[in-house]
Amino acid sequence: MAERGGGSWTSKWKWSMNLGIAEVTVYAFSIENFKRNKEEVDNLIDLMRQKFKDLLENKKKLKDDGICIRVFGNLSLLPEDICKLIAEVMIVTRENNRIFINFAVAYTSRDEITHAIKDTIIQGVKDSDILPEDINEDLITDCLYTYKSSYPNLLIRTSGETRLSDFLMWQISNTCIYFIKVLWSEFSLWNFLCAIFYYQRCYSSLQKNKNNLKPIMHNTRVSMFIYKLYNKRDIAIEKIYQSAIQS
Repeated sequence: MAERGGGSWTSKWKWSMNLGIAEVTVYAFSIENFKRNKEEVDNLIDLMRQKFKDLLENKKKLKDDGICIRVFGNLSLLPEDICKLIAEVMIVTRENNRIFINFAVAYTSRDEITHAIKDTIIQGVKDSDILPEDINEDLITDCLYTYKSSYPNLLIRTSGETRLSDFLMWQISNTCIYFIKVLWSEFSLWNFLCAIFYYQRCYSSLQKNKNNLKPIMHNTRVSMFIYKLYNKRDIAIEKIYQSAIQS
């Protein structure tokens, strides 16, 4: 399930846990937010900093509840101290597996797809790790920021907007989209249940579409390339984490 809105992050996922939802993605901070005035951007960055500090302070609770925190986006755009907080949260919760909470931070789909093609796939061809004929939709999917996640079944768009603001555009071709006028900060349990009921009405047609999708198995060359890519990303987070705990 994906949620478009970056308000109160921690107050909503308990509803998902109680309903047996295994994964939730929150659009916490768009790259487009950097275009706002400096004071507003600074306030949003400070809010993000405090939220990740709060998560770290509650890491025992996260472990007890089995909550794994994942963060994806162009983290190079964020201040170093926030990157360290993010790395710490991801590392200390990575063994938890009851529910996965994803935060899209410094994210847009355009940046995600551009990064997957330009900085990952094209570089892989240049390095002779893969060949041009290896490039297909499945390879692009596996090179996205969301490579560890399944496609969302339900996307909730709050605030009365009927645009998706460049959120998970590659991933939501078969997603049920629920628009609601309520602001994210005011989004209640009843609103959440209404979204779930709406999804249940959409479920049959969505399943029919999904059954028509036949995943393509990667050849050995591409599989090795993807393995190296994922290992490289994990090492990058680990290095930031080690820097954080040593400072």
